[in-house]
Amino acid sequence: MISQSFFQIICTAIFSGCLLLPAASSAASFANGADVSWVDQQESSGYSFYNSSGVKTDPFLLLKNLQINSIRLRVWVNPAGGWNDAADVLYKAKRAAAQGQRIMIDFHYSDSWADPGKQNKPAAWASHTFAQLNTDVYNHTYGVLNYLKTNGITVEWVQVGNEINSGMLWPDGSTSHFSKLASLINNGYNATKAVYPSAKVVLHIANGYNNAVFRWFFDGVKGGGAKWDVIGMSHYPPVSGWASYNNQISTNMWDMVGRYSKPVMVCEVGMDWQQASTTKSMLTDLLNKTKALGSNGLGVFYWEPQAYPGWQGYNMGALNSSGKFTIAMDPF
Repeated sequence: MISQSFFQIICTAIFSGCLLLPAASSAASFANGADVSWVDQQESSGYSFYNSSGVKTDPFLLLKNLQINSIRLRVWVNPAGGWNDAADVLYKAKRAAAQGQRIMIDFHYSDSWADPGKQNKPAAWASHTFAQLNTDVYNHTYGVLNYLKTNGITVEWVQVGNEINSGMLWPDGSTSHFSKLASLINNGYNATKAVYPSAKVVLHIANGYNNAVFRWFFDGVKGGGAKWDVIGMSHYPPVSGWASYNNQISTNMWDMVGRYSKPVMVCEVGMDWQQASTTKSMLTDLLNKTKALGSNGLGVFYWEPQAYPGWQGYNMGALNSSGKFTIAMDPF
């Protein structure tokens, strides 16, 4: 006979959605991540990275020692200087793989930055018809991933687009045309699966705290017939009020899992490098909130923690001016 107390525990577990979640395996597979796409460009400019004793050290090893088990790398189509092209990505992917780190590839489908405010076509695709753009997305995605695979790289996650709140490859793939956006997404999805059948395709948008935007976007692409495996979020909370933003992204994550039956991942997070103590508290809380989803909370990636203060105008890394990681990274 089952005791009443045991029955109550089982019922509570069922209604809280946590029955039979593989806690140990989820913890083992959770992605403690970092996007380090700038790293070799920094090194080529004379920057080095140091351990706590001041010894110059491979940044990938420094991150591994901070329990960073996953690395995210962006890809541009024909970038100036070659930074973030396929060869550059392979170089960094090999360095990550040498440390046993898992790899996420982030396709921007542009020659430079793509984000909610700009989703510009690569120059080589600028005059292409929509049918050609679909082929472009497939061929570029397939080509880069196959190049990585033939060079011994295993890719675990692939972002089809970067912060695509407003769509991608404007104007054709803007969110004014969800069916067209979905078609472009599906070409990236199909190309990914053709190379890495078990890789997870991530659709990533900014402002992870904003549930209304996430519902609008994912309802739109779902209605357009888009395919995806993971919902990705960016999260850059203000130093003042971060707790409220963390509560909002947590609510949104739970809603996304329930509404679309897809796991979630924080693909980008960051805060002012001079606020390391606050960042440590924020990140500790964010990691706990993401892990609370069990197998539906896949990981958290810090965005460019190795960026020196002010590098290309960015000040939300987790490195001090001496090239050492701050306590902001301790929660991993």
